[in-house]
Amino acid sequence: MQISVDISLYPLREEFVPVIVDFIHRVQLHEGVEVARNAMSTQLFGECARVLEVLGRELEHSVATYGRSVLVAKIVAGDVRRGV
Repeated sequence: MQISVDISLYPLREEFVPVIVDFIHRVQLHEGVEVARNAMSTQLFGECARVLEVLGRELEHSVATYGRSVLVAKIVAGDVRRGV
């Protein structure tokens, strides 16, 4: 099943921008996950298992590297870009 995920990462530290940039960059390195960014959030598209695997892996890396963060995710079944 294809999914669309809208995520926002809130690192619990003063210097939060580098943490967010690193997180998005690392997600983009994975095959099978398409990434679209805007000023408010980042969208991920792809096969459900793959997208959630990448999201979990990179959240673990980010927390281990930078400390605690809040990740807000909205998950929709289908690809909202294509109306399916």
